[in-house]
Amino acid sequence: MAKKTKSRSAAVTAVKKRSGTKPAARSSARKTVKSKARATTARVATKKPARRKQRIAISHHREEDFKADGLRAYAKYRDLGIAAASDGLAQAHVIRLQGPCDPAEVSKLHFHDVDFQMVYVLKGWVKTYMDGQGETMMLEGSAWTQPPKIKHMILDYSDDVELLEVILPAEFRTVELKA
Repeated sequence: MAKKTKSRSAAVTAVKKRSGTKPAARSSARKTVKSKARATTARVATKKPARRKQRIAISHHREEDFKADGLRAYAKYRDLGIAAASDGLAQAHVIRLQGPCDPAEVSKLHFHDVDFQMVYVLKGWVKTYMDGQGETMMLEGSAWTQPPKIKHMILDYSDDVELLEVILPAEFRTVELKA
């Protein structure tokens, strides 16, 4: 039985010893093409869009920082300074939904044109509807993500609800839909 070689270089050496001839030399043109391809790939991989340097954002709780200047009239928002510090990469805020809940005003199907959205319930509870998920009761300590452009709405909430919301990018479009 013939002995099997373990690698290509071992096989080439074995052939050289038996035949007494040298293996064919590789074309230098082939080597040049390969090295140019590697160099081009390396340059492409290192190019990233220019982004301004991020800053530290520190936000301490102050009641006067809750403003009724956000997306929804029935909510007050406390901006955490993330949008300014990240040059628009992300935004984060604490949301207080104002009670009592009025479904005629609150329960409107919509979506956000975002790359990422996460909500965490700091206090109270909120009942949501998300397309493909249905109705879900979120309690204090609950968190969820909403995929980009998922249709959703708030159905109900406690009078004391507070939410932490993180969204990428900081600027985005919201589209209201007919239920």
